[in-house]
Amino acid sequence: MTVEVQRPMFDTNEMVLNMGPQHPSTHGVLRIVLHLDGERVADSDIVIGYLHRGIEKLSENRDWTQIILLTDRMDYVAAASTNLGYCETVEKLMSIEVPRRARYVRTVLNELQRIASHCLWLGTHAMDIGAMTVFLYAFRERELILDLFEEYCGARLTYNSQRIGGLPLDIPPGWDRKVLEFCDIMDSKVGEYETLLTHNRIWLERTRDIGIISGSEAVALGMCGPALRGSGVPRDVRKDEPYAAYDEMDFDVPIGDRGDTYDRYLVRLEEFRQSTRIIRQGIEGLPEGPFIGKVPRLIKPPAGETYHAIESPKGEIGFFIVSDGRSTNPYRFRVRSPSFCNLQALPRLIRGHLVADVVALIGSIDIVLGEVDR
Repeated sequence: MTVEVQRPMFDTNEMVLNMGPQHPSTHGVLRIVLHLDGERVADSDIVIGYLHRGIEKLSENRDWTQIILLTDRMDYVAAASTNLGYCETVEKLMSIEVPRRARYVRTVLNELQRIASHCLWLGTHAMDIGAMTVFLYAFRERELILDLFEEYCGARLTYNSQRIGGLPLDIPPGWDRKVLEFCDIMDSKVGEYETLLTHNRIWLERTRDIGIISGSEAVALGMCGPALRGSGVPRDVRKDEPYAAYDEMDFDVPIGDRGDTYDRYLVRLEEFRQSTRIIRQGIEGLPEGPFIGKVPRLIKPPAGETYHAIESPKGEIGFFIVSDGRSTNPYRFRVRSPSFCNLQALPRLIRGHLVADVVALIGSIDIVLGEVDR
């Protein structure tokens, strides 16, 4: 008599699934190799490099002014911030004094850019999870900011909005009044975002206790910006190492206490309000005077090296540049990009969660692949 071997009903082997690089919820050409146990993520591998353009090497073969155009192409939804970070690094290396008016306008532009970047983040993050209306609302306000940038420098995405030593031009007549009008609009619209999401039962189920990470672990992984502050770490370059005119501004740094996706959402939502608060102070206290300092016609920094960081919408973006003192281009150009640093935490965040939570967690750290790959 033969005994029939009972076969298992299900194949229990680990399943490997590629999410991306063409998946719309990976926010660019990001590939995540998921190792699944059923619908739960057992492990993952992050594959980057699909958008690599060699910006750092290109910058070493361009003169100091031409590089500003290349910084636009990294975080292309926050180009004004990368312009500012690079220009201030060169100014630090050359000991250039930037006029107070230029520092105030830079601060206003940087905070307008923060709001625009957060609007894009909120709209796409909410849509990934299934909330379509918020996407339309957030992009409505983002368009108003792009109109202000277009009036200031003629561009809506890659701005080329800064110059070494200050600004390419002064603000247009009436522009300051329009900025204040936008602040009034934005403050009222943040309330609409909260009404749609903050206490929404579905939103809470998709974000509470998803991707919890402690402050110490977030620091160890190199996280920065709102993703780090959501874990309760009050690190903000604007407060800790003030630049532009932030040392003259009064604002708060919002932090979370649970370190989950919901806290990272709340931190950015409060940053909307703090940004309008800073913009109002910058416009109402805007000093008179020149908008660019004394800069030599041929920019050739003395031999040396320096590092300088600012707080971009994604987190701390730093520039390390080396000058040999002879040529008109950098000897070495290196960028510490917040999207790249925050992305290192993604495998830790998604481990143990469902496949459906992966897109929520990608959105919660707010990456731009142009800045990751460079």
